[in-house]
Amino acid sequence: MSTPDPFSPARLGPLTLRNRLIKCATFEGATPDALVTDDLIEFHREVAAGGVAMSTVAYCAVAPEGRTDRHQIWLRDEAMPGLRRLTDTIHAEGALAAAQLGHAGPVANSVSNRAKALGPSGIPAPMGMSVTRKLDSDDIAAMTATFRRAARIAVDSGFDGLEIHCGHNYLVSCFLSPLLNRRRDEYGGSLVNRARFAREVVEAVRTEVGDEAAVWAKLNMYDGAGRFGLGIDDACAVAQLLEADGHLDAIEPTAGSSLLNPMFLFHGEPPREEFANAFGGTMRAGLKVAAPFFLKHYDYHDTYLLPLAQRLRGAVRMPLILLGGVTDRTSMDTALAAGFDFVAMGRALLREPDLPLRIQADPTTASRCVHCNLCMPTIYTHTRCPIRAGEVPDPLGI
Repeated sequence: MSTPDPFSPARLGPLTLRNRLIKCATFEGATPDALVTDDLIEFHREVAAGGVAMSTVAYCAVAPEGRTDRHQIWLRDEAMPGLRRLTDTIHAEGALAAAQLGHAGPVANSVSNRAKALGPSGIPAPMGMSVTRKLDSDDIAAMTATFRRAARIAVDSGFDGLEIHCGHNYLVSCFLSPLLNRRRDEYGGSLVNRARFAREVVEAVRTEVGDEAAVWAKLNMYDGAGRFGLGIDDACAVAQLLEADGHLDAIEPTAGSSLLNPMFLFHGEPPREEFANAFGGTMRAGLKVAAPFFLKHYDYHDTYLLPLAQRLRGAVRMPLILLGGVTDRTSMDTALAAGFDFVAMGRALLREPDLPLRIQADPTTASRCVHCNLCMPTIYTHTRCPIRAGEVPDPLGI
């Protein structure tokens, strides 16, 4: 079969997207009161106007304790008017709107949230310098219902797609990890047991929204913890279970861990000093010491997650969204030729929100993103490309 044109319309579940490009979920740092702001709306309006088919709003927590800090949206009735303004704005630019539904679990900041961080077991929650509270079976059932309620709020607020966060050792992802899930009940031990929570959450969301929205999962392939953590073989088996259940329209493979190895998701130069300076007190001091071990260096190259994702591509037949190092027409074509149905873009759109339109007009267009990762620490103030903002010199001299 010929390689699809990345700029041709494509089906994702009940949706028709104007092309195969999706703005991936990257926390915008634009919700200081945990509600939609004009800054958040403009962030996504600009991306939607720049040519992607769908812009994903992150991070939409399903519960207040599920935020990485209290300056994040959590899905409740109070948030709906602002969310409707946001989705209406994205739609006015011809794009669709997606909400990333998630619970941070041990990545949550319990001090900021003023609520205990949660996990499958009692494991470290470093953002709050604490240990998680282990969910019991009643808690798990209640959390599944919480995801279902959040999905309803999102769809009633105008979102066309729902991305269920099963990556980066957030709560659902933690249950998948043999390193972090130390349970001995029906939610721990074997892979089928460790995948039970993820499958129940996905089923609950699909049951709630039916064909009112596309539903996909951001699924970890590898958390960067070596042989003790989640690996690609287990990830392929989880994907097969999710495919057999029949509740998802797609999977977006991801990698890395906000707890154990965050740079495996991003690749490129780790901004160690800038990350430490984004915090104060004990956290800053700890990061300065631990940064060389925690923020590791992985060489950047285009489509850097493709080798792992191809393993998952071979395990399932359902649509897949390739994430990681998609910056130009060549990387788009490479992904689609490898059997992926959509591509997700992140950092390159922070640098140039209109990059898709420019690539469509001229396929030789090169991204001006230099993969310096200086955008990463800006999530604590207002997510942006410091080069585009004029805060640091452009190494390309443009």
